[in-house]
Amino acid sequence: MTSFLKILRLTAIVAAVAFFGAATGFAEDLGPAIGTKAPDIGTRLDQSSKPHELSDLMGQNGLVLFFYRSADWCPFCQAQLVEINTGVAEIEKRGYHVAGLSYDSPEILQATTVKRQLKYTLLSDPKSEIIDRYNLRDPQYPPGNRAYGVPKAIIFVLDAQGIIKAKFFEDNFKYRPRITTVISKLDELGGRSGVN
Repeated sequence: MTSFLKILRLTAIVAAVAFFGAATGFAEDLGPAIGTKAPDIGTRLDQSSKPHELSDLMGQNGLVLFFYRSADWCPFCQAQLVEINTGVAEIEKRGYHVAGLSYDSPEILQATTVKRQLKYTLLSDPKSEIIDRYNLRDPQYPPGNRAYGVPKAIIFVLDAQGIIKAKFFEDNFKYRPRITTVISKLDELGGRSGVN
C-alpha cells in the first residue's frame, strides 16, 4: 500500500471515529485542572534527540500539548498524529505551537515523523515520568504489558505562561477530539490569525 493510501486510510479512520464516536467534551476530571499551571516537563528529547523544556516549545500565544498512547503500535494514535498534522499551519497562524508526548523512544518518534511527514514536535517520555506528573497513566495495563505506562489520550491548550486554558478528551481511547475543535477553541481564546 502506498504512503498516500495509508494516510488516506488513517484519515478515513479519524473521520469515522469523529462521526460515530461520542461527542468531544472537556476533560474536567482528567489531569491537571483548567486554570492551573501545567506541570513542568523537565527536559524531554524530541524525535531528533534534541532536548526541550516546556518554555521553548511555546508559541507567542501558547502551546497545544497532547498526550497519546504510542506512535509505534496504536492505530488510533497514528490516525490522530496524521489528523493533527493537517491543522498545524492553522494553529501556528494563531500563535501556538504543537507538541505531542508519549512513552515512545526518540527513534520511534523519528521513524513516525518521517513516515507520516509530521510538521510538529514529538516528545519522548520513556519512563512515563511526565505522564505520571500529569496524572494521566492508564491504570488498566499491568507491568509487562506493552501498554504499561501509556497515558489516557488528552489535548491541553496552554497559554504563553503555561496556564491550562482548555483540555479535550474522549472516554474511549479509540476516539480522539478533532483538531478543528481545538482550533475553534484557540479562536475563542483570542488567538485568531491577525491578532499576533
